[in-house]
Amino acid sequence: MARANGQAGGALRGRRPKGQGPDLRQSILDAAEALFSRHGFYGVTVRQVASEAGVDTALIHYYFGAKRELFDSVFARRAEILNDARLAALRAYAENQAGAMTPEGIIEAFIDPLIQLSLTNDEGWKNYFRLVALVNNTPAWGGETMHRFFDPVVHELVDTLKVALPDAEMRDLYWGYQFLTGAMMLTLSETGRIDQLSDGLCRSTDLEAVRARLYAWCAAGLSEVVRRRP
Repeated sequence: MARANGQAGGALRGRRPKGQGPDLRQSILDAAEALFSRHGFYGVTVRQVASEAGVDTALIHYYFGAKRELFDSVFARRAEILNDARLAALRAYAENQAGAMTPEGIIEAFIDPLIQLSLTNDEGWKNYFRLVALVNNTPAWGGETMHRFFDPVVHELVDTLKVALPDAEMRDLYWGYQFLTGAMMLTLSETGRIDQLSDGLCRSTDLEAVRARLYAWCAAGLSEVVRRRP
């Protein structure tokens, strides 16, 4: 253990780290998160992360191992917070609205914790949502990553929707989630696309406007698919 600590200390020579111990580890994760959210996994090197965090590359390997382990640490850090918040919201809604749940109410409970976090204007959360959107659209390993980190809360959503829509086929509920997550993550990425498309009439950063429309839009689409029974 003494030798490992010595290696970590040596890795700091010649650099100006932003912190020590846990704070330094968080600084590395923040730097990696920002870079991965802009350039994706393959567009970022460990050396770039080290430069952004103000540390030596050896320190990143000491804390996290290879680049994929660093990426997984970035992804896991906020996933647990999101999962806990969404599970709590879904269960609170199911308890408070027992026998009177609606698809829109369930979808709001599932998505609104993310909107609330983005409304804090914490750049870390905004970077994380952009990163999740990138991963969600990565064919090679994105599905496997989403499966590892988010499946339990998604299954809770689908099971809760089944209670509100008892006649729905499970495959329609899973398709509904597929469409919902695409709309949700594109919205949370705040790309500015709708700003240009609407000539400024709509703004991607206007999350209150999103709230007023997204939940109803997702719920109406899901309900219509269930009604038609494809």
